[in-house]
Amino acid sequence: MSTLLAASSEGEGFVSPGPKDFDLPPFFDSVAWFTKPVLIVMLATLLVAAFYYFSARRASVVPSRLQFAGESLYGFIRNDVAIDAIGHEGLRFAPYLATLFSFIAVNNIAGIVPILQFPSTSHIAFPLVLAVFSWLIFLYLGIKRAGFFRYFKDMMFPPGIPIPVYFLLAPIELFSTVIVRPVTLMLRLTFNMFAGHLVLLLFVLGGEYLLKEYGGFVGIAAGSVSILGSIVLTFFEGFVQLLQAYVFTLLTALYIGGALADEH
Repeated sequence: MSTLLAASSEGEGFVSPGPKDFDLPPFFDSVAWFTKPVLIVMLATLLVAAFYYFSARRASVVPSRLQFAGESLYGFIRNDVAIDAIGHEGLRFAPYLATLFSFIAVNNIAGIVPILQFPSTSHIAFPLVLAVFSWLIFLYLGIKRAGFFRYFKDMMFPPGIPIPVYFLLAPIELFSTVIVRPVTLMLRLTFNMFAGHLVLLLFVLGGEYLLKEYGGFVGIAAGSVSILGSIVLTFFEGFVQLLQAYVFTLLTALYIGGALADEH
């Protein structure tokens, strides 16, 4: 690997993938915003909408396979995320949480789908928008339940704590609730998708280079190991992509549950 990197620094040989590989050009020069990540988000929106629409359009007592898939996914988010994290009130947030999970999962999985092969959530703008939606929801619910001033008062000045401690605790609680929560939601998803895709690129492109250009027994052996490793990593990355969609959805549910419980 050191030989490859040295050759790369001299302008020859293997060039390791990096952030530049996530800066994709537009499909049309006249439409600068229409890039592959935008296309994937559009396709994901249509796919999620079509999946839930057609799975529920002709619901019957004996479900079809599509209806069973839709009900199973929705039931999982409703029972194991919404109700577990929020309580009985979580039922009214189940549609949002199920849509959120499905949308993130499809955008993440696009990173290992042939032809697409790019997770749109590795671009920070898309997780940012999703995090802002979740942030606005739990802030709105907390303020609606307790009132604006009481919500922030209960957050920053919990009872039973010595007054001098509030000088340290109050800004920390405000910062962690209003700033840290949406930022961590955004960064966790973005960095996981960015890092996973970058590692896959390194294994695939490095293996291809070793097989085609490096040559010899060492090149063929190392390239074969790299390509086989990329196959294993693809399955592992698929698991991580689904897991990150679940984590984002679960944290959103926990934040909503916390906002609804603030008044007690």
